[in-house]
Amino acid sequence: MHTLPADFNKAIHSTPSARAVWKDITPLARNEWICWVISGKKAETRNIRIKKALSKLSSGMRRPCCWAGCGHR
Repeated sequence: MHTLPADFNKAIHSTPSARAVWKDITPLARNEWICWVISGKKAETRNIRIKKALSKLSSGMRRPCCWAGCGHR
């Protein structure tokens, strides 16, 4: 399991609609979101992924779409 990075944690908790879904999803689903965000090699990519994650979580998406999943399991 991955640790929730501070920047992603802050973003989730500052977006009430994303936070509500985050609280409702399983630990495995949370881990996949975290892995998807941190797997970006550049800071720019990571920031883009955080914004996309917030948007997708806010719309009710429970797992990252079109991603093979966490390869660290």
